[in-house]
Amino acid sequence: MSHRARRGAFLASLSLALIASSCGGDAAKNPQPQGMPAIPVKVQVAQAVPVNDTTEYVATLKSRDSAVIMPQVEGQITDIYVHSGDRVAPGASLMQIDPARQQATVKTQEDTLSAKRAELGWDKQQFDRISSLYKSGVASKQELDQAQATLDTAQAQLQALEAQVRQETVQLHYYKVSAPSSGIVGDIPVRVGDRVTTSTQLTTVDKPGSLEAYVYVPVERAAQVRMGLPVHIVDSAGNQVAESRVSFISPQVDNTTQTVLVKASIPNNNDKLRTLQFTRARIVWGTRVGPVVPVLAVSRIGGQFFVFVAETDNGHMVAHQKALQVGEMMGNDYVVLNGIKAGDKVIVSGTQFLVDGAPVAPQG
Repeated sequence: MSHRARRGAFLASLSLALIASSCGGDAAKNPQPQGMPAIPVKVQVAQAVPVNDTTEYVATLKSRDSAVIMPQVEGQITDIYVHSGDRVAPGASLMQIDPARQQATVKTQEDTLSAKRAELGWDKQQFDRISSLYKSGVASKQELDQAQATLDTAQAQLQALEAQVRQETVQLHYYKVSAPSSGIVGDIPVRVGDRVTTSTQLTTVDKPGSLEAYVYVPVERAAQVRMGLPVHIVDSAGNQVAESRVSFISPQVDNTTQTVLVKASIPNNNDKLRTLQFTRARIVWGTRVGPVVPVLAVSRIGGQFFVFVAETDNGHMVAHQKALQVGEMMGNDYVVLNGIKAGDKVIVSGTQFLVDGAPVAPQG
């Protein structure tokens, strides 16, 4: 082979090598796209179960056996016989208001009553004397009538004074403040030496036991409220602490809040609840059949609840993200009001690796 021929073959080989190298580089830089591998996940079929159709409201607990103690007279407190938290019996002395002025009034009227009784005795003697003289013809009929009138007036005045003495004596009893019923003494905001009036709150006496939940239902739902509807009292964690039924529906609408007052008697045997406590009350409107989903399968983004559901798409299983409207909790499950239906395959594991449309391989 001549030199020129060998040179031509070498250049041709070099060109082929450069072309092959260039094609290989482009293939390395721009690989052909491949399908995303399916993510193994666990699924759970959403079951349809009977669930309560409820609405939750803020309620106030009040006691029908709670008495606000206010004085019936004015004066200065001279003694307080109890402390907050003491248990008292009916009629137990709670406080003493200075009775000195009232005692003086009663003493004065009793002395006046004694004088009036003596005066009545004298008038009666006079009447008896005039009556004897009249029968003997010595006294005139006019003198007899005058003696009778004087005696009647004295008797009427005596009766009036006796009524006044009784009234002032009863008033004297009000200076000692007593418990109207058995119960527990509440806060005592007054102190010895304070001057109180008939509008001053001295303390409260609360009898442990049943309470009443005051629930204010918007007027839009007032037509659905009926006697006997179940009412559940729940704590901040959503756990039920008491159960009752509607026992009173107000016939009037509150003009300020446009709500209807609904009451339910609440048993409080374990003393977990307190008078005037704000709590949450669920009114159960009825029961329906609806799906539930595990709490662990639900994510919350921007205040909205979501789950991933495994669905068939072009012959492959993919994860679709569904927005949910959830209700109350039943154990470890959310009651679903809207978003999925019974029979949907809810993904309960590996959701942190999923995006909408990601291929999945259900494991169970």
